[in-house]
Order: sequence, then structure tokens, then C-alpha cells
Amino acid sequence: MSDAANQSSRIAIVTGAGSGIGRAAALALLSDGWSVVFAGRRAEPLDAVANESSAADRALAVPTDVSDPDSVQKLFATAVERFGRVDLLFNNAGVSNPPGPFEDWTLEQWQGVVNVNLNGMFYCLQQAFRTMKAQSPMGGRIINNGSIFASAPRPNAAAYTSTKHAVQGLTKSASLDGCKYDIAVGQIDIGNAFTELSARMSKGVPQANGEIAIEPMMDVKAVGQSVFYMANLQLDANVLFHTVMATKMPFFGRG
Repeated sequence: MSDAANQSSRIAIVTGAGSGIGRAAALALLSDGWSVVFAGRRAEPLDAVANESSAADRALAVPTDVSDPDSVQKLFATAVERFGRVDLLFNNAGVSNPPGPFEDWTLEQWQGVVNVNLNGMFYCLQQAFRTMKAQSPMGGRIINNGSIFASAPRPNAAAYTSTKHAVQGLTKSASLDGCKYDIAVGQIDIGNAFTELSARMSKGVPQANGEIAIEPMMDVKAVGQSVFYMANLQLDANVLFHTVMATKMPFFGRG
């Protein structure tokens, strides 16, 4: 076991850590002294992000397909083998909605979103529970990425919206089931953070009335700061739902 595995260390797994929100959160944790396991589908961006920090000795890149339960199991086993335990899971990996109206989607397009955004979220949650129950001291924290879509959809977003509503149910259920194991489960809902994937929004996105409108964006670092805040709470406190969004984005006035 490495020196990083002593009880004073804090060990985090961040899925979808190669870019965007996952990258911002992983780097925020790393800069605060956490040891961070960067998980994602592609090895190259994971390695690049993990090595860009001066704390690369506390960063470990593990290519992972969250839609594959065996790959998720390997992720957690690798984290425990390297660092000794897991104190935090930022359950963040996800894919965007298929294009166009949902009546035109193929079965494969629908299942592709469900397999990552819902099944993958569950597989990671399940492995986190198994790991956190078994370690000593027992317990840890899980933060699910629910998205603004967990509360309010956009046009032509049935797959993404459905999975994110389901994530809200997972969060509520897991927060209840985790109490007896000192596992705190919460959710962060993010609106209009500027990332590679959301850059198109600066050129305009469909509104409920059919118009295309440019929407205000916020720096993705604000999301990293929010995850950082939730992650550093004592386990006797939990933020069940946290919304961070661009101040001027349309949300409550949608429709």
C-alpha cells in the first residue's frame, strides 16, 4: 500500500474526468490535496489531465466504460489497490441526447443514452457502496451529476431528460440506503456551464416556443468549486440537492 493510503488521505474517483465538468471537478479536488482516480472512456485525455497538475503523483488515470459493469468493477478495484480506499465518487459520466425528434430515433440511440446515463450511474453507485461498506473506517460520499434536466427538460431531449429524472430517484433512494453505512449521497444539478460539449449553446439553442436563443453561460470552474464544497463536508452533513447555474440562464421561466 502506498503512503497515500493512510487514513488522513482522501481518495476520490471522478468519472467522465477527461474533459468538461469531470475535468474541472477532478482538478479542484487534486489541488486541495485529494488523491484522484480519473476515469473515462479514452486514455489519452485522461493521461493529459492527470499529468497536467503538479500533483501528478496523486493522480491515476483508469480508462473505464461505465456502461460495462465489469469495467466499473475494475475501476474500483484499481483505485483500492493503489490508494487503499475510496472516500468520494463523483458520478459524472454521461452522454448527450440523440439529435432530432425522438420519434425518429433508433432503438440503439435510445439505449446508448440509457446505458451510460442511467445504467452506468447505477453500476458506479453500486460499486461505491460495496467498497465503502467494506473499508475501515466505513463510509464515504457519492455525488451524482443530475443536471438541470433532472427538473426541467429542453425540446427534443426525451432520452437525456428521462435518464436524469431517473438519476434523481437513484439519489433519493441511495441517500436513504446509505445512512446505515455512513455513506452520504447527494446530487449536483448543473445549468449552462461552458465546456467543449456545451460550446454550441453560445450560438443559440431551441426554446420551448420554437425560437433559437443564445443563452448565458458560466465558467465550468464554478462547478468544480461546488463539487469541492460538497466533497469536503463532514460525513454527518449532506447536501442532498445542489443547483449551480449561470445566473441569467432561462430555467424557472422555461415554457
